[in-house]
Amino acid sequence: MSRLFDLVVALPIVLGLATPAAAASLPAPRGTPILTVTGKIAEKNVGEAAVFDLAMLQALPGRVTETETPWTKGKVRFAGPLGAAFLDAVGASGTTLHVVALNDYAVDVPVEDFRKWPVILAISKDGQPMPVRDKGPIFVIYPFDLDPSLYDERIFSRSAWQVKAIEVR
Repeated sequence: MSRLFDLVVALPIVLGLATPAAAASLPAPRGTPILTVTGKIAEKNVGEAAVFDLAMLQALPGRVTETETPWTKGKVRFAGPLGAAFLDAVGASGTTLHVVALNDYAVDVPVEDFRKWPVILAISKDGQPMPVRDKGPIFVIYPFDLDPSLYDERIFSRSAWQVKAIEVR
């Protein structure tokens, strides 16, 4: 029933049929929060932040990519919300995403990357949620399967895993 509800809620947004107010409202997380977004955002649901649980990220329009990465063996199937859908959900207005991992690794990612390419915030690997010990709960995955030119050190450094927070600057 939950997946049907997610489809009914997400489909109008994907098709562009939702009103701006309906598309912009961000519910409070019901499950364990896994991502906190701060900074230049219009949509907030916990104080001055936009906080997401797994179900909220799953409800956003997403993509599945089957690709090789420098951090995995062979082709792996990653799935998660599109970066552009994520930016829209929080009403991001900045130019840079300051992405912070659980181990405090931090990297600045141009917002343009999330608009130009179908970058995903991967929340599953080979059909299973990603545990912290396996780069979860969130892994920034560029579309290496669609654009081989992305397979370079500059993009690798932006592909943060164990993401816990994003500040829109």
